[in-house]
Amino acid sequence: MTGALAAEADIPPQPAHVIVSPWKQHIPPTKRQGVPGIECTAKGRLWAVFGRDVESTRNFQVLKCSDDDGKSWSEVKLMILPRQGTRAMSPAIWSDPQGRLWLFWGQAAGLQDGRYGIWAIHTDEPDAAEPAWSAPRRLGDGIMLNKPTVLANGDWLLTSSVWKADNSIKVYASTDKGATFTLRGTAHIAEPKMRGPDEPMIVERKDGTLWMMVRMRGMAETISRDDGKTWTPVEKIAIQHPTSRFFLRRLQSGALLLVKHGGIQEKTKREKLKAFISDDDGQSWQGGLMLDEREDVTYPDGVQAADGTLHIIYDHQRTPLGEVLMASFTEEDVRAGKQVTDKVRLRVLIDRLPEAKD
Repeated sequence: MTGALAAEADIPPQPAHVIVSPWKQHIPPTKRQGVPGIECTAKGRLWAVFGRDVESTRNFQVLKCSDDDGKSWSEVKLMILPRQGTRAMSPAIWSDPQGRLWLFWGQAAGLQDGRYGIWAIHTDEPDAAEPAWSAPRRLGDGIMLNKPTVLANGDWLLTSSVWKADNSIKVYASTDKGATFTLRGTAHIAEPKMRGPDEPMIVERKDGTLWMMVRMRGMAETISRDDGKTWTPVEKIAIQHPTSRFFLRRLQSGALLLVKHGGIQEKTKREKLKAFISDDDGQSWQGGLMLDEREDVTYPDGVQAADGTLHIIYDHQRTPLGEVLMASFTEEDVRAGKQVTDKVRLRVLIDRLPEAKD
């Protein structure tokens, strides 16, 4: 790293501005938005976060909520606005086992600084009319993007990546319910040309091993048998997928949910967003519920509500539409590969660019 970029990276990290209930005229205009995340509180409130001016040095984040199961959405409740010379990018939103709502985002000096940083705030009252948020703090290096995983022993693990570097995938752990985080281990992609944003996510398998899925040119995996301290080499797997984000999570039933582009063995573009179920910890997949068959539907994130309903958020045509959409359904619908319950709602609009035209 040389020149101005190195100088920017040497600046002591400072948090972005956290602006609660911003006035509309204070929210910067944008012509591109997406990269969303979604969470559901114990009382059923949905929270959605997504980026504006994504993939630029002007990247910032906005947060909205819904108290009617996604039928309507609030104005912007909170904005993560970066300081001059930095960007606020790749958010994640998560309810911890204590019911607190966490909002994570990444920061970089310029477009990419080779270090990045995971920043977070949380609220103890996610269902309040005006939640009070903690001060932002930096948890570690890298870009997080995906939700933490709580292990059977109570440890919290969150993954991040510094992108395209040796041992780029980092696993941070908290053993004190989020009071502190320490680097527990790293995972390595040996082949440089296969490296990318990584966007790793972890599930704990029934045998106690940790399975991390990684974005490469396709899908890849790595395994840990010591709670995340060491990891096998990251290797590509047989599941077909474009170079894009996917979503993997354990459901209340114990099954795994995978949301990806196309069929398990279908080579496709960033289109055909589908959901699949595994009962054997990812050895095989069944179902295949189509959530959105169009092109340019990307970056799924999801949550399961207390009643079992699944909500998947994603973006569609970051430019020129900038649509942030939600699909709601159940595990039964995924297994059947079609609608079999009355919970299915597809292409629910959360937000779009004000001047967008179909």
